[in-house]
This record gives sequence, structure tokens and C-alpha cells, in this order.
Amino acid sequence: MDMIINEMAATKLQLPKKCVKVIIKNWARIFNDKLGWIDDFVKIIMKYIGVQLLKILQGHVGPVKSVRFSSDGHKIVSSSNDRTVRIWDVESGKLIQTFNGHTDWVNAAEFLLDGNTIISCSDDITIRLWDMISGKELIKIQGHGNVVRDLHISPDGKYIVSSSDDGTIRLWDVDSGQEIKRMVDHSMSVLNSQFSVDGQKIVSSSADETIDLWDVKSGERLKQLKGHSDYVTRAKFSPDDKYIVSCSWDKTIRIWDILTGKEIKILEGHIFFVNDIKYFPDGQTIVSCSDDKTIRLWNVKSGHEIQKLNVYSTVSGIDISPDGNTIASASQDCLIRIWE
Repeated sequence: MDMIINEMAATKLQLPKKCVKVIIKNWARIFNDKLGWIDDFVKIIMKYIGVQLLKILQGHVGPVKSVRFSSDGHKIVSSSNDRTVRIWDVESGKLIQTFNGHTDWVNAAEFLLDGNTIISCSDDITIRLWDMISGKELIKIQGHGNVVRDLHISPDGKYIVSSSDDGTIRLWDVDSGQEIKRMVDHSMSVLNSQFSVDGQKIVSSSADETIDLWDVKSGERLKQLKGHSDYVTRAKFSPDDKYIVSCSWDKTIRIWDILTGKEIKILEGHIFFVNDIKYFPDGQTIVSCSDDKTIRLWNVKSGHEIQKLNVYSTVSGIDISPDGNTIASASQDCLIRIWE
């Protein structure tokens, strides 16, 4: 494999080694789709060109809860138990901005589509909007009756969906901060909620061990998915909106068919709570993180683990850059790691 990479890098095109690795990864995925025998070959390739630690971002003084990329992939927003939200430049690793105002742990933060506004949620039972340039708080949203665990922006940028220990999922208008819809079904804390790619549905996961699928327009529950045997920490849509991937304190990752509501695959390998999960943009690979201090990459088709990254600290959250080439992880050791 080293010989192949070196030979390609020595051609007249003079491709950067990074580009050569991307090309080989794409070859592996194509062969996997077409031939179905490539699983062991992928593992061999990953030994040579697998995901590697690129840099570490330091600045938070408490465990980091979440990390999310901007839409252009050039910045990361992080949230922490130190009660701050921070913006980082991916290329340089430098801290760009710090937002102070939350009075308790900040559980999640995300960029709005304009790239200049940040939303965050906290144990202080608020959702806040921030101006990225000035660092000033723009709006404070109150309404939940308990800790706000997670939040996401709709694909059109008009709405925020939030989930809370009060057992509700709520929709908020970005411009006014007003609540426009409330969805209630879970019997315990709602740990995660997210819009589908087309913006027509919401998926939520709960400490009650279930996953709910909701219609955004009506606010009605469409399906409930059961199978996990402990808290369902995250549930997220595949890039084509055909599947949901979920992870749980039961140490498993599960893939569900949205149309039928049936569980179609269980991915096992983590040895402790699985905290976060996400599809790569191509829909062929999943990345997960866990209290077992690892990040793992999985082949969606086979369900097999492709690579395990040792972090040496509990990994609370992960995200993938829009181009699929970079992973960011948040961990309990107060650090953000960038992987490529």
C-alpha cells in the first residue's frame, strides 16, 4: 500500500498525499458497494490511510460536551461544563471567540445558517442566541421546565428544535424566540432531537429507551422505535432520510428503516455507554464515541467496525465536517481533538 501511495504521489500530477489517500478511500468504498467482499481489505487500507489525530484544541476549563462544524467546515463551536461556548478556527486551531452568560453547564451549541449567529442550550434551562463577532447575547429563550439537553437548527434556518429533561420537544422561531410547537410523548428526559434532511420530520431519543419520529407540520408522532434496553443518547437521520441511527447506554448502535420502523442492524463493539453518533455525508460510514474512551468508525453495509481511535478520556460528542474529511471530538479531559 505504501508503494501504491508513493507511486501515485510521484506522478506528473504531483497530487498531495492527502488527496491520494482520499482517492484510495473512494476506491475502497466503490469496490465495497460493487463487490461486497472488501471488508477485510478496507481494514488493511485503514491501517495505512485511516483517521489520525491532527491537532488538539485547548482552552476549556471543564469537560467539553459538544462540538459542531460551521457549514463551510472552517470553524467549530464547542460547549462545556465551564459554562462557556467557544468558537475555534479549524485550520490554525486558534480560539476565535468565547461566549459567557450561561449560569450552568452548556450542553450543546450550533451555528445558524448565516454563520454569524450561535445557538446554545444549558442546564440553566435556557436557550441563547449569540452574535459571533461581538460575543454578545442576542436573545434568551425560556420556556422549558428543566435542563435543556440538546438543540438543532432546521435545514431552512427558521426554527430551533430543543429537547429537555421536562420530557418535551419544542420548536422555536429563530427570529422572535417564541415557542411555536410542543411535542409530548416520552415518559422521561428527552436527550436528543434532530430535523430530517428535508426538514419535514424530527427524530427524538429518550431516557425511556425509545425513539420517536414526528411530523413537523402537525406535531404528531408518526412512529415509535423500540429495541434499546437503556437510555437512548442520540438518534440521527441518514443523509438520504431513509434510515435512523441510534446509540445507547446499552453499548449498542442500531440502524432503523424509517418506512417500516424496523430495526435492521445492530453494531456492537463499544464496552461502555455510547454517547454520540453520526453518518458521514456519503451515508456509507458511521462514527461513534463512548465512555469507553474510544471513537469508532463502522461500515454501514456490513455493520463491522473499520477503525478504533483511542482517546484516553470519555468522549462526549462528535461531529463530521461537511466534506466528510475531518472529525471533531469533545471529551471529559477538557480538550477538543481534530482527526483527519
